[in-house]
Amino acid sequence: MRIVSLLPSATEILFALGLGDDVVGVSHECDFPPAARTKGVVIQSRIKKDATSAEIDAQVRDFVSRGESLYAVDADLLERLKPDLIVTQDLCHVCAASPDDLATALSRFAYPPEVLTLNPLDLGDVWRDILWVGEETGHVEEAERLLERIGCQLESTARVVEEVDHHPRVAFLEWLDPFYVGGHWVPEMIERAGGIDLFGLPRKPTFRVSLQDIVEAIPDVILVSPCGYSAEQARNEYRNMAFPEQWGATPAVRNNRVYALEANGYFSRPGPRLPTGIEILAKALHPMLTVSAEAEQAILPLTIGAPAASSTSNATARAASS
Repeated sequence: MRIVSLLPSATEILFALGLGDDVVGVSHECDFPPAARTKGVVIQSRIKKDATSAEIDAQVRDFVSRGESLYAVDADLLERLKPDLIVTQDLCHVCAASPDDLATALSRFAYPPEVLTLNPLDLGDVWRDILWVGEETGHVEEAERLLERIGCQLESTARVVEEVDHHPRVAFLEWLDPFYVGGHWVPEMIERAGGIDLFGLPRKPTFRVSLQDIVEAIPDVILVSPCGYSAEQARNEYRNMAFPEQWGATPAVRNNRVYALEANGYFSRPGPRLPTGIEILAKALHPMLTVSAEAEQAILPLTIGAPAASSTSNATARAASS
């Protein structure tokens, strides 16, 4: 089978099921596992590289206002690859390519490939999609084994979290300029990690909040994990922002409980690494817990080089939620 994946999480699932050799094309964002980078890139983002959060927000708003897609499909390459199956998503037209982005390219095929569209809203949906991909590719047993490993990891984390008797109040920031809070599966992850999500609602999209909303919620922990960012990028973005004095008065900032986390690997992609994301959250919320080395090393404290105080926030507006 020849497979094109336009979704980073689907690419991770395909490789985890042993289908790496069958994957012939990916999106520009498919970077895990490293072997995914060796595949043909059939789709690119039209958002300028190295833009700030505010600049990305402005570009997204501009494309949306004109009714244009954020993605460009290499129709010629897609046709040459002759895929039997294309995996895409219909959850967020900002975060990854959707079936609409494929319409023109697929019209050139005499016999169009099958298109598998994923749309997970919570962790249960993510596990369902893994099984679904396994069924569509003839790798059901591999999918079941992967889900069994995921279940064992979730159970192990649950046993560790049972030891805690304090559940900190958490603000999970999925975007910084403007502020957006995590939705869909993220609130469930925070709950499984022994925290209380102050904003997000399970199965509901991320939404915009104000700086004042965050301050008034009195978070014990602030997690900075902008969608599509590495932990280092999240840290740099946060440190380059200006905040009012009231920000420093929140318990999270005052007690040095602000952390940068990698969104790409562990939170924004609904794939096999979400259980490790729960481990990361558990360690960030409860530092005394023992977790895997991968989870331990994935947390960047934001206590040195904190953002400067300002009378106003930098926040502008973000176009769409994911």
